[in-house]
Amino acid sequence: MTEAEFLAIARSNPVNAELERRLRRIDLPQCHLVAGCLFQALWNTRSDRAPGWGIKDYDVFYFDDTDLSFEAEDRAIRAVAEATADLGVEVELRNQARVHLWYPQRFGGAYPQLSSARDGIDRYLVTCTCVGIEVMSGALYAPNGLEDLAAGILRPNPLNERSDLFPAKAESYRARWPWLVIAD
Repeated sequence: MTEAEFLAIARSNPVNAELERRLRRIDLPQCHLVAGCLFQALWNTRSDRAPGWGIKDYDVFYFDDTDLSFEAEDRAIRAVAEATADLGVEVELRNQARVHLWYPQRFGGAYPQLSSARDGIDRYLVTCTCVGIEVMSGALYAPNGLEDLAAGILRPNPLNERSDLFPAKAESYRARWPWLVIAD
């Protein structure tokens, strides 16, 4: 699968295409549309489903280390919520510069301080799900390539070794797309 093919499938979900357009206007630093809304479009298409089938939320990462306060992130969350309210979907925005502040309490375990939005993408539990579209340029970021994603191979991410969380995440994907394969 080429990057162009993947981007075309991801954007065949009209919500993804519209989010890219609207997020450009908000101009958050290092803004990326990430993960599930992108790779699920591919898996849905391969399963003869609509590209947006079963997507519970649309994740957006940005990186702003100039103000790590909850209030600053909340202002950005409210701006995105206002800009996307009519889409009828949940958009979950997270400043990757702040994740290390709340992750241990929410998920247990340490989390390193990141230096970019892409660092956050790199750390998804399943390697093939580490994908994002940089909103301003429209470029795909897929640090692990697209081969496993296209083949449906789920592998634990060595950058986020959470053997306590990976099996449940992989099985939740396989419950929706039974053709996926969990690799050790």
